[in-house]
Amino acid sequence: MLHNFTVTVGDQVFVDANLEEVGAVRQVAKDHLIIYIENAGDFQIEGPSVKSAHDGKVVLDGATLDSKLKAALKIAHAAEE
Repeated sequence: MLHNFTVTVGDQVFVDANLEEVGAVRQVAKDHLIIYIENAGDFQIEGPSVKSAHDGKVVLDGATLDSKLKAALKIAHAAEE
């Protein structure tokens, strides 16, 4: 299924139904996004991994993310604890 979401630099990034923001969009390309994950750096997200985008929020499909990104998500807010 093809989606045309409007995503802009600075949009907050979430995974599935989790209410905690995990990062922000740094670059937008036709078929992927570059997102910054706190304490882990930049990651490329392919278009099919984006479940939705609205109101300055991008929601990713956690089942489609690679293991390196999943590990980064676990430490995204570690410095705040």
